[in-house]
This record gives sequence, C-alpha cells and structure tokens, in this order.
Amino acid sequence: MTIKLVAIDMDATLLNSQQEITLLTKQAIAQALKQGVKIVLCSGRPLAGILPYARQLGIDGSQQYIITYNGGVIQTATGQLIQEHMLTAADFEPLSQFSAQHQVHFNVLDNQSHVYTLDHEVNFYTLMQASEMQAGITILDPSDLPIQFPLAKAVLTGEKKQIDQIEPLLGAEFGQKHSIVRSMPIMLEVAHSLATKGRALRDLAEELDFALDEVMAIGDELNDYTMFQTAGTAVVMKNGNPKMKAIADYVTEDNDHDGVAHALEKFVLR
Repeated sequence: MTIKLVAIDMDATLLNSQQEITLLTKQAIAQALKQGVKIVLCSGRPLAGILPYARQLGIDGSQQYIITYNGGVIQTATGQLIQEHMLTAADFEPLSQFSAQHQVHFNVLDNQSHVYTLDHEVNFYTLMQASEMQAGITILDPSDLPIQFPLAKAVLTGEKKQIDQIEPLLGAEFGQKHSIVRSMPIMLEVAHSLATKGRALRDLAEELDFALDEVMAIGDELNDYTMFQTAGTAVVMKNGNPKMKAIADYVTEDNDHDGVAHALEKFVLR
C-alpha cells in the first residue's frame, strides 16, 4: 500500500548528534513532500522547538501538520489547533511533591512552549531541555502557587540511575490516570492519559481520511512506542532503544548516517 503520511521523531532520529538535519535527509523529505506525502514531525518538544526545523524542510502552510508534547497537541504548521489534551493546574502539586520526596528535578511546560520550575538550582538536564526546545525558564516561588495555567506536560530529570529507580514508583502513583513515557534515559515525562504519539497519529490519520496502513513512523526511543504500535510501517533508527528494535518492521541507519533518508528511499520515494 502507498504510504501517504510519515511521522518522524526529532531528537536522535531526524536530528543528528549536532542537532542538525543532514543534507541527504532534507533532500529526501523535499522529494516526499513533492510527491504529496504528509511529513509530520512528531516530538516531545513544544511548537517553538520544532518550527525552525519544519521551516528548513519546507513543512509549512495550513495543510501540513505537527504533533507536539508527545501527542498532547496536534496543530497545523501555521499554529492552528487541531486537537489538545492537557493536564490540569491541579496536577502540578502532587507531581511536585513526588519529585521533592524523591529528590529529582521537576519542571512543567505550558501550551506556549514555556518551562516553569520551583527549583532555584536548575540542573543541567533541564537547561539542555529548555535550550533544545528554545524555551524560556521561569523559576516559581511558593507565592506563585497554585498555578493558574494548564500544563502540556511535566518533566522529571536526573541521572539515569536515579530515573531508573523512580520510574516504577512514578508509574505506580500516577500511571493509571496519566501517560508516562521515558523519552530519554535521563528524563521521564507525565502527560494527559490521551496524550501519546500513537493516539495523536491515529487521530490525525482519521482527520485526513488515511488508513493506518498508509502511515509510517520513524523513531528511536520508548516515547515512540505507541507510534510504532499505530503505524502500518514502523522504522527504528540503528541508534534506537533495543526495545524499539524488537517491535519495528525495519532498522534503518543511525541519525548520523542519514537514517531517515534511507527509510524514505526504501518505503516512500518513487
């Protein structure tokens, strides 16, 4: 079956180790777009951290789409909202208390690409996260609580060993009512129960009247798991998580060797 939509993760998938899109990948995506294929960047990043790359690729206009916040928001490349699943302001306090109890750094993002934290000593991972997403950081005081804005997602960051230890505890306490994904070895993300890449991809395909067999997903990490379960064709990067390789249909080259381009050439371009 002809593939009409390709959902592509960004970090360690579309982007190489220098946070750049390789020339071969740009050329392959341009050819796919010319064929009329929808190229949908699908990331845990907010829109501000995706748009500069979308523009490099020529993904623009009201007929192109972007999935942000690990599936929490679907919008057009012009920013028009298609669908949104947000946490509530009331989710902030219990997640903040959990993070303080387990001594892990905690921040939240609103739906305007901004990062907020109660931690006055912002750790390296949060700075890296904000930099990659081109997001500002606001340090909250207790007097700013309770917060009055909806949350796109909450993020817990720390050393890998620390995140390994708290992941099952976080799941036990919040997993029944929230979506929890390990987007990086040093990062756990908590979102609305319906905010998954797979759910967003399914809903977008339905919006566009595409069968799931006409959808391909390319990713590398566990937050791409639901996307792989949803798409008719699942492609994992050679640098991807072994658990993702176990469920993928195809292993492409790594992100420093044009893996996305090779996948498009194999399955999409004609």
